[in-house]
This record gives sequence, structure tokens and C-alpha cells, in this order.
Amino acid sequence: MNRDQIRGASRHIKGRAQTALGGLTGDPARQVRGAVNQVAGGAQYAYGRARDRAEDLAEDGRHLTEAARRRADHLIDEGRDRARDVRRRGADYGRQAIRTAEANRTNTLLGLAALAFAAGWLVRRAR
Repeated sequence: MNRDQIRGASRHIKGRAQTALGGLTGDPARQVRGAVNQVAGGAQYAYGRARDRAEDLAEDGRHLTEAARRRADHLIDEGRDRARDVRRRGADYGRQAIRTAEANRTNTLLGLAALAFAAGWLVRRAR
């Protein structure tokens, strides 16, 4: 509960008392002042509640922002780890392919020659 809620509630109660007292004494001016204070107190109380709610929403927003930032940091770290793993596996596969090609040089040369012939045959104009 904030200051506006407290002041608004007290002004509303004061206005109710003024209205009742004006009714008992037959003083219409006091009744009107009491009604004005009741309405003004209610409005101030409503403003205080709205302000309190807005502060709560702002705090919730700060918590959500922090949670989203932590999640984003976690996802970035996870992405970096996966990228490192893929890079390492790609390098391993590349080294393994080179070792296989060097171990089987004749087959590799024959395969490359067959690929070159097929590519040349596919790009020539008249078949």
C-alpha cells in the first residue's frame, strides 16, 4: 500500500463523516464538501492502486527480461559448443578422407579420372 492509497482512503472516510455530520446538522454545504471529499478520496485511492499495480508489472518485466537474458546466454554458449564439436568432427572426417586417399592412391587417381571424364562428357555440346 502506498501513500496515495492511504491518503485517498482517509480522505474518503473524512468525506463520509462530513456528509453524515452535515445530514445530522442540516448543513447542505458540509454535505457537499463531504461528498466532494468522498469522490476525491476514492479517485486518489484508485490512482494509488493503479500506481502500485504498474510498479508490480514493471518489476515483473524486469524479472522476465533477466530470465530471457540468462536463457539467451545459455543458448549462445550451447551454440558455440555445438559449432566447436561440428568443426572438430569435420576436421576429423577430412583427415580420415586424406589418409584413405593416400593409402589408396591408385584407386583415388582412377576415381578422379572417371569423374573428370564424366564431367567433360556432360558439358560437351554434342553427345
